[in-house]
Amino acid sequence: MYYTPLLVSLALPVLALAAPLDYPEARALASRTENTIFRAEVSPHWLEDGRKFWYSVNTGPKNREYALVDSITGTVKRAATVEELGLPTNGREVDLPAIRGTRSTGPKSQLRVLNHTKEPVELFWSDLDGQRRSYGRIQAGDDRELETFAGHVWVVVNALGKPLRAFEAREGTLEVAIDGTGEPPKDPRTEKQEHNRLSPDKKWRLEFRDDQPYLVNLENNEASKLELPAEDKTRCSGPVEWAPDSRHVVFMRQHEIPGRKISIVQSSPADQLQPRVQTLNYLKPGDELPRPRPVLVQVAERRAMLPDNALFPNPFAEGPDLDVRWSEKGDEFYFNYNQRGHQLYRILAVNAATGAVRTVVEETSKTFIDYTNKTYREWLEGTGELLWTSERDGWCHLWLYDVATGQPKLQITKGSWVVRKVEHVDAVKRQVWFLAGGVRPEEDPYHLHLCRVNLDGTGFVRLTEGDGTHKITFSPDRACFIDTWSRADQPPVTELRRSADGTLIKELERADISALLATGWSMPERFVAKGRDGKTDIHGIIIKPAGMDAKKPSPVLEEIYAGPHGSFAPKEFGRLLRQQTLAQMGFVIVQADGMGTNHRGKVFHDVSWKNLKDAGFPDRIAWIKAAAATRPWMDVNRVGIYGGSAGGQSATRALLDHHDFYKAAVADCGCHDNRMDKIWWNEQWLGWPMDDSYKLNSNVEDAGKLQGHLMLVVGELDKNVDPASTLQVANALQRADKDYELLIMTNTGHGAAETPYASRRRAEFFARWLGAGKN
Repeated sequence: MYYTPLLVSLALPVLALAAPLDYPEARALASRTENTIFRAEVSPHWLEDGRKFWYSVNTGPKNREYALVDSITGTVKRAATVEELGLPTNGREVDLPAIRGTRSTGPKSQLRVLNHTKEPVELFWSDLDGQRRSYGRIQAGDDRELETFAGHVWVVVNALGKPLRAFEAREGTLEVAIDGTGEPPKDPRTEKQEHNRLSPDKKWRLEFRDDQPYLVNLENNEASKLELPAEDKTRCSGPVEWAPDSRHVVFMRQHEIPGRKISIVQSSPADQLQPRVQTLNYLKPGDELPRPRPVLVQVAERRAMLPDNALFPNPFAEGPDLDVRWSEKGDEFYFNYNQRGHQLYRILAVNAATGAVRTVVEETSKTFIDYTNKTYREWLEGTGELLWTSERDGWCHLWLYDVATGQPKLQITKGSWVVRKVEHVDAVKRQVWFLAGGVRPEEDPYHLHLCRVNLDGTGFVRLTEGDGTHKITFSPDRACFIDTWSRADQPPVTELRRSADGTLIKELERADISALLATGWSMPERFVAKGRDGKTDIHGIIIKPAGMDAKKPSPVLEEIYAGPHGSFAPKEFGRLLRQQTLAQMGFVIVQADGMGTNHRGKVFHDVSWKNLKDAGFPDRIAWIKAAAATRPWMDVNRVGIYGGSAGGQSATRALLDHHDFYKAAVADCGCHDNRMDKIWWNEQWLGWPMDDSYKLNSNVEDAGKLQGHLMLVVGELDKNVDPASTLQVANALQRADKDYELLIMTNTGHGAAETPYASRRRAEFFARWLGAGKN
């Protein structure tokens, strides 16, 4: 089974590539393909009437077009300048100011954006072409956390499209508060902590003095120390959460733990001759955790109590935050209990008057609970209900709970498909809007479609149509939405649709990629084949070498990332520069999601449980062989593999367990031994207490099995995966008398192989051992 590639008529002659390119020539694809995709993205700027919006699109390298759209009739007026649209001058944005695009991609990093304004804002990534790619709306008072890369430029705009902030991500974690002023924010964590310590009625303040809690009466400034049962090596701290009636407050007591630290050495700092040692807090699997416990304070009595922890004896938490929230009445508070080992997850309620603890929601699993992706909740205060996601029937679906009884009222969605993201909950109309995968059985199950359902389970409707994955932007009144959909082999199509039933109002744009194809860029081909069980469809893409001689088989390179937290084969259209650069050198590039990865149901996902070394290899190998069976230009006798982080672990594993198929591998910053890597990611999939599965999945333990050609790459300043993980593999290979190559990138963090120097070394390594490109 395979998909027919999209046929695109070219307005420009295709660049002829008679032979595979060497790396410098191939890498020039990035500059050749800049500013070659037109009419690809619509960023709406709504007028004050809420009915009309305008947008602008690039129509050529130096040309731009402006459009004014009536969202009710679908009428579109187009013009060469924004002035020609005849927009009202009162309260409109004439144009977005020039905010530069992303110029560099550094190590993976974390971004948290907090919306402190009183209206929704929208978050955009300004990509390498300076095009803005929407990452969705952030409601007033909410925040958004996501993974990005140091150097990536982000823009936040209001409902009218006015930019509120533009900023560049940096290594580590960046928190940005949006308050509409454009001023650099104060530390939002400090602001929140200070604000929360003050009671809603402004009469009380909770303070910590030498880690001991004090309740301060602000009328007379009298401080009362709150006495707690003595327990060695514990301390009190925030976060602090007050009841809405100011009669109770909750803080945390946690155990003091030594906390593991690792040291990394910067060999060549720019400001000094001698190396610099950096020390990081870095918990690893099996390490002691602080086991936070909520403390309930009855303000009038100046009394603190520790609720019985029989229902939450061993929380998995690296810090004190258990996400406490109070009920609307202030009669009880709720918090999360993710039991260490990730096989039990509860939302618990504590009675404010008695301290009694009860269960609101409980999830159990014989393998793991995907708590980072599938514990969404929405509290419906007016009705005492909780909207919850669960995989208890084998698929991620929506459930409605009665908070008072702790019992499910009903399962809202059902079927062999998955809820991927809740987009909006309308408590008044009792509807939930969400993105789902697999709702069209004839389509790629990873494609996201917008759906809506009533909270009583009736009225399910799919609101998007195009065969692709969909990104949605709603009008301010949510009466209509802009739907941009694409596939790896389908450039973006942008449509305006009615929210009531999803009917098409107007196709706004259809991307033009003729200039892109004229550079020699190769359109990916989607391919589907059966996995290891002969029944399950495995989905992926194939990129042909540029200028390929169909009569001459080309070596195959697989890009692998099999982290169980997600799925990774491209589903939306993009330039895919890393893959395309290698294809320019004469490699057939393949990428697929095997069993053990996410978003295909619990059975598919559970293959990874205590089994990270599997990495879907039996499915991937079967998939590649099936593709080659009908594509004689794929040489399965010359197959290489590369990946970073978890992909680096898997790339090395390919030459340990599957060297009969893979001949060469480049492993970048791999978490080669899960005992060496960060605690949260590894205990999620291998469990706790630690058992033999950690050893059985270790590349260090199995290094003596290596056959084939291996290059290890590591950044000396990697703060994501302990760099010692790679060096311990090197040590084990030396002891086993195995040949390998080791590239240590100085002054470089995680993702070292994506730097220009290491990328060239990776490409030349594969050219040398698999025979493509010019040597």
